[in-house]
Amino acid sequence: MSGVSKTVVERHRLWSADGTWERLLQQVQAEADTAGEVDWGIAVDPSIVRAQHAAGARTEPSAVPASKGAEEVEL
Repeated sequence: MSGVSKTVVERHRLWSADGTWERLLQQVQAEADTAGEVDWGIAVDPSIVRAQHAAGARTEPSAVPASKGAEEVEL
């Protein structure tokens, strides 16, 4: 890899680790939302659900371990 490529890869790795990319995305989304440029509609692709089910995905919720010091909750 060239020196420039290493610099780009390293910077991307660091910015991913320290949350820079997440903050940039949040800022751009906030500005676009304020300007009315974001449609916050949600779309679900049912083929993903079928694929997960066919692959043996759980159909019942799994038990969630309680946080340290938290009360146990029965589902």
